[in-house]
Amino acid sequence: MSLAVGFDNIAKQFGPVRVLHGVTFDLAPGRVYGLLGENGAGKSTLMKILAGYERPTTGALSINGVVQSFESSRDAEAAGIVLIHQELNLADHLSIVQNMFLGHEKRRGFFLDEPTMREAARARLADVGLHQHPDTRVRDLIVAEKQLVEIAKAMLRDARLLIMDEPTATLTPSETQRLFALMARLKEDGVTIVYISHKLDEVERVTDEVIVMRDGRFVTRSPTAETSRQQMANQMVGREVSDMFPDKPPLAPDAPTAFKVDNAFVPGWAENVSFSVRAGEVFGFAGLVGAGRTELFEGLIGLRALTAGRMELEGLQINPRNPRAAMKNGITYLSEDRKGRGLHVDMALKDNLTMMTLERYAHPLLDGNAERDALQKAVQDFGIRTGNLASRARMLSGGNQQKLALAKFLHPDPRVVVLDEPTRGVDVGAKRDIYFLIHALAAEGRAVIVISSELIELIGLCHRVAVMRGGHLVATLGSEQLTEERLIAHATGTH
Repeated sequence: MSLAVGFDNIAKQFGPVRVLHGVTFDLAPGRVYGLLGENGAGKSTLMKILAGYERPTTGALSINGVVQSFESSRDAEAAGIVLIHQELNLADHLSIVQNMFLGHEKRRGFFLDEPTMREAARARLADVGLHQHPDTRVRDLIVAEKQLVEIAKAMLRDARLLIMDEPTATLTPSETQRLFALMARLKEDGVTIVYISHKLDEVERVTDEVIVMRDGRFVTRSPTAETSRQQMANQMVGREVSDMFPDKPPLAPDAPTAFKVDNAFVPGWAENVSFSVRAGEVFGFAGLVGAGRTELFEGLIGLRALTAGRMELEGLQINPRNPRAAMKNGITYLSEDRKGRGLHVDMALKDNLTMMTLERYAHPLLDGNAERDALQKAVQDFGIRTGNLASRARMLSGGNQQKLALAKFLHPDPRVVVLDEPTRGVDVGAKRDIYFLIHALAAEGRAVIVISSELIELIGLCHRVAVMRGGHLVATLGSEQLTEERLIAHATGTH
């Protein structure tokens, strides 16, 4: 059965804060909709209402013309509506198959029917291109593999309306292509898909229609074929968006080497990797998922075992055994997992900001006023939008959480900054802000290393890009050599 959805004057308040203001539009069966808007536009809240995770304060939700009021996500799933969360919703200590069937276990009499569940899980994992054994613990997967588990889990629910919130944020180009092929098959089968993404090239490619929200309100809708990416971006932010990437800061011919790595070896992930980054340079790392980029830098800062290699910072040899030692040496690393390793989302903004530099504020007791002053400066410098400086980090939108994480990891005033997927899951306006910030850091003479799965991002930002494949650094391309075709060819071994 196909599903048609109607939102009629939907409003939602959390305490005194209204996040949705009378949203009205409909979704027809068997179409792919791009739902666009900046972080904080209300997209995710509206979709959580549709998927049974939230209830509207006022207004009505109808399915096939009948007003519905889901008590839970289980009720929505029973009606054929499934949400794939942007923030991964998996139990790390359980296996893939246990996660996929959690709350929906199949039984044979009094016992779990594990063979049937395992085979069903294997088939759905194959659909999304994840070739891991279903009994693998989720904690042993990398972020991109966890995202594929979320998608495979949704496929098990026999969805008739599927909501995808930033599904390709961590996926490689080949994994993304496989997902798009799966979406095409679902559409042919009459499934309605709501595709939330800040990657406007993907929206342009896979959707039939775009719907734009801004500040909790419906703004406009139009056929995708009649809407350019520039128009999408302008509608999202409510103004003309141009010059997404700033001009690259000029690199002085005699700029000294700021960071040098020789023959680094991270067991199982990186072998004999050597590179150097100059002061004022933005240096990128490209590669497919599993190429070893993240794991290499986790080894360099002491999060993983580094069994061989030599590091120099501004000519002096360093050997940090943990991230705190790396920070004291002048290197900070912002993880791609901002909620798991970047921020403590249940703590206050100022506590997150000053956590790595508490010795500055303890005399010996913590100076709360100084911390608040530092937060006020960070809010201004990094463009963090928050209605309340005393709020917790989880109350910020994704883009503003990322800006807070950047402020936190820059607060120690490092000489080398490593940013892993710095714009994952943030909107077009926040992306632009972060790009300008990255170039400002380089212009100050810092060495900035950007690990990214978005090739356009690397091309637009970086002076040079290193490409990793299978744990080896296989190429380093200068600015004049940077094209998507070259980067993909080196990353896949087809150059």
